[in-house]
Amino acid sequence: MKEFDDFNFSVDKYTKELTRECVGGSDLQQRKKEIEAYSEQTSATLKQTCKKNYMQFIQTAKEISHLESEMYQLSHILIEQRNILATMTDGKTSSHLKADSIETESNTSAAPEDVENSQTTRAVKEMVQGFNGNLEGKTFLNEGALIELDSNDYRPIQRVFFFLFNDVLIVCKVKHDKRLEFLTEYDPKKIAVINIKDLDGVKNAINIITPDGSKIYQSITAAGKSEWIEKLEEAFRFDQQKKSKKGQAPQPPNRAKQQQQQSQVAKSATPEKLPEQSPTDVQPKSLEDETPEWLCTASEEIQTLIAQRHFEDAQTLIKRAHEFLRLAENKKKLLHADSIEDKVKQQELKLTSVLLQELSNCHNRNLQIALRAVRRPLKILVEMGRSREASATLLKVCTVSLRVAQREARRNNAEISELFFCDLAQVACDFLSAFEQQPACVSALVVWCNAELQYFASQLIKHYLTKGTSLEAVAKCVERVRKPATKLTEIGLDISYHLEGLLRTTLESLIEESKQRLLDAVGRTEECWQPYNLQTKSNLKRLLLELDAMGIDVRAQTTGDTWLNLTQSTLVFVRQFLQLTEHCACLAKGEALLQSLEQLLRDLFVAQHSLKPPSDMAVDPNFVTKNKIFLVDNLLPIAIERFRKTSGRQCERLRELHTKLSRQQGAPVPRQRSVYTTDVF
Repeated sequence: MKEFDDFNFSVDKYTKELTRECVGGSDLQQRKKEIEAYSEQTSATLKQTCKKNYMQFIQTAKEISHLESEMYQLSHILIEQRNILATMTDGKTSSHLKADSIETESNTSAAPEDVENSQTTRAVKEMVQGFNGNLEGKTFLNEGALIELDSNDYRPIQRVFFFLFNDVLIVCKVKHDKRLEFLTEYDPKKIAVINIKDLDGVKNAINIITPDGSKIYQSITAAGKSEWIEKLEEAFRFDQQKKSKKGQAPQPPNRAKQQQQQSQVAKSATPEKLPEQSPTDVQPKSLEDETPEWLCTASEEIQTLIAQRHFEDAQTLIKRAHEFLRLAENKKKLLHADSIEDKVKQQELKLTSVLLQELSNCHNRNLQIALRAVRRPLKILVEMGRSREASATLLKVCTVSLRVAQREARRNNAEISELFFCDLAQVACDFLSAFEQQPACVSALVVWCNAELQYFASQLIKHYLTKGTSLEAVAKCVERVRKPATKLTEIGLDISYHLEGLLRTTLESLIEESKQRLLDAVGRTEECWQPYNLQTKSNLKRLLLELDAMGIDVRAQTTGDTWLNLTQSTLVFVRQFLQLTEHCACLAKGEALLQSLEQLLRDLFVAQHSLKPPSDMAVDPNFVTKNKIFLVDNLLPIAIERFRKTSGRQCERLRELHTKLSRQQGAPVPRQRSVYTTDVF
């Protein structure tokens, strides 16, 4: 088999050499088996190689993903180091500048923090590309690098950098060249910060709820996370607090200096200068104390469970929270019952969206795998009362799997009818078991089956019932479709009548086309109107056995060793008509096509029976009559009985034709004899 591996391999050349070397058909069959075995071996080797390459590709992709994660971490560490170095440099520079200009600053009317805040605003505008906001008169609170995460699976999206002032939070994107590009800005008083518990794969994450939606950010260290939560809360309450002594505003990224000033402010603050507590602050918290701790953190816990793909636990917690809040007594005791209920409902909608997305992503070429994959999200959605959305999404998934399987079967010349109806039955069984108590969903299944059956019928007509298809191929195709379709009645789904209606127009046109083709063939037949000579005894014996298998006994018509007292065209028509009767009987199992098929058989038989020899041909009229009598007395009754057995219906038009032709048959006409006259003297 080394010839196949040659780059210059030629099929024609190899075939010629193979036929020249082999002696007889047995050698060719042996070489054929060897080639087929080599083909199967090559195919198996290719499959193993593809699988190995695919596994290596997956492993490489995982390694690349891990390397990207490590690169993100290294990048953030480098940013932190750069910020520290910049802090040290700015600290030294600012100390020298202050030593040289201490007298000048003491004589100026502006406060020191105002001067440094102005320097900070100028630095931020220089560092951030695309930012045109006004930072005059704002107090700088904090800055630092974070990672934005996807809210569904906690996947890193991009690196960001925050600048926090007393009334604005500037969000920047860290570009590949370490430059900062302005993204958006928020008012700290219009955002909420939620602490997220550390997960297995994600730590030091916070959830910031903005007017644009909920966003999750990750800090490098736990201390950085705590600092951001504290600074954002400080910005939220900045206008309500009265500081006894304002510390100097640090220049970004001078974080160490900022912490030192905050500690000095905390030490210098006196009780007299602290803001007075409002009546709401001194109000007893007896109402809040009655709120269970698990209910207060239910929204965050549900979000965490969804991100970890613990959908069952999230659904259980949602159900528990709804049941607890549904009680009127509990609502009266809870101070923030309405807000908690709104948050839980939002998480419920999010869980529904994630489950529907999970359900819609279960497409697979193998329907069994797809149905197994949808069971988990489908069960949760049904328990949540989302049966309509779940059923619609499930049927879309099944549609894709069914049509992909049909396409693959057509490419491989496999049996598509058995595959389609088996898949349809499997979908119906799984669907009914999941939505048995939902009548609306069951009606959706019926509508879906109707649509899929229409698509299947259109593909059947397009690929297998095209114009010019023989009646034999049509009968086999329809029979292969009808058998599995009737099995669906076992699960209460009868689609046979609908299928017959979808195929009726196409089948009638094919029957009419076959009828015209067969009648034209009868008219073009050249008949010599002589007994049929089979040349040898073996040929005669073989023909008799073949006709016996069809139920026709012609032994009474044999004369001599090799002769049959019938024409060759009569014998050919006998075989053709009986085969055609079988095909028509298969199609006639559907009542809609019965009349067209009966008319086809009747017209074809009448056309053969009406054949006459040409007027210029010397033919014995008794021989012609004998052929016609054989067709009426021998062929027609057998065809009628075979049609009844196969289709289960009576062929009324052939029975009427048999009765009519039997009455018309008369006695054989005497053969004309030559009369010789002589003169007698």
